[in-house]
Amino acid sequence: MGSWMCDVLIDYGARVICIDNLASGLKSNIAHLMNSENFSFIEHNISKPLFVEDRLDLVVHMASRASPFEFKHYPIEILKANTIGLMNSLGIAKKHGARLLYTSTSEIYGNPLVVPTPESYYGNVNAIGPRGCYDEAKRCGEAYVAAYKIQHGLDTRTARIFNTYGPRMRFDGIYGRAIPKFIDQALHGLPITIFGDGSQTRSFTYLTDQIEGLLKLAALDRAKGCVINIGDDKETTVLEMAKLVLKLTNSRSVIEYSPLPQDDPLRRKPVIDRARDILGWKPKVVLEAGLARTIEWYRAEGFMKPEDQEGIPPEDLQAQKQVA
Repeated sequence: MGSWMCDVLIDYGARVICIDNLASGLKSNIAHLMNSENFSFIEHNISKPLFVEDRLDLVVHMASRASPFEFKHYPIEILKANTIGLMNSLGIAKKHGARLLYTSTSEIYGNPLVVPTPESYYGNVNAIGPRGCYDEAKRCGEAYVAAYKIQHGLDTRTARIFNTYGPRMRFDGIYGRAIPKFIDQALHGLPITIFGDGSQTRSFTYLTDQIEGLLKLAALDRAKGCVINIGDDKETTVLEMAKLVLKLTNSRSVIEYSPLPQDDPLRRKPVIDRARDILGWKPKVVLEAGLARTIEWYRAEGFMKPEDQEGIPPEDLQAQKQVA
């Protein structure tokens, strides 16, 4: 999503400084921007101090690995990105008198007991479970944002993002998120691997809708200090989504089932009244249309290249080759 955010801001005439250590992002996603006079790239881990001399109006924190398959390998890095890294970002915003947009997540709700889920719900999270490094890091991040707003009067906005998909979404076999993984499996004629029985639901939001919501949250004065769900309020099962991928790819892949991982959320459906009322936002792209666009991109160029394998543990690369 970060590369798309850069694209849109550049198109609007903004000057963009992109900071990424490429732990989970791909430099190829911003290669087309490198020659723009309004774009600069700094390869840096935001969990370490950074001093920016250019005047800033807006700081957007979008850092963090987010795939459940990465939680067992990079829990400390995930925790740092959303705590120390966010604190560094808040410090940069404070120094420049800039507003800050924090991209939190629906995962702060854990396995919710209230569905549809409003922003007022406190969550049902296992702090020491396999997802705790991500869920609790994002929850702590929201507390940091609230603290800077209270103590320093910083102009902050927090987006609780629900499952977002679209072109440029990383796929690298072991760490792939559900949609790119299913697409890749379908295009290669491999079994579609679903956890549980596939009845767990998600809120699948196409990236153009998500970016529009984030930019409205960042730009509108009336959104100052707000915490807002940004996601599609149509609830879709993982099995329904997998069957739609098979239909759109004309694949003969079979569906295989694996045990549901510990603490995997059973339902995701946001209440988006705040987004409608404050931002004037609602999702526009239906799942079938968004998947068709995503599949078209993956057919053309979305498969992992050797240079994109950097940082993946060797044992996972080997497992990936065996699966392929």
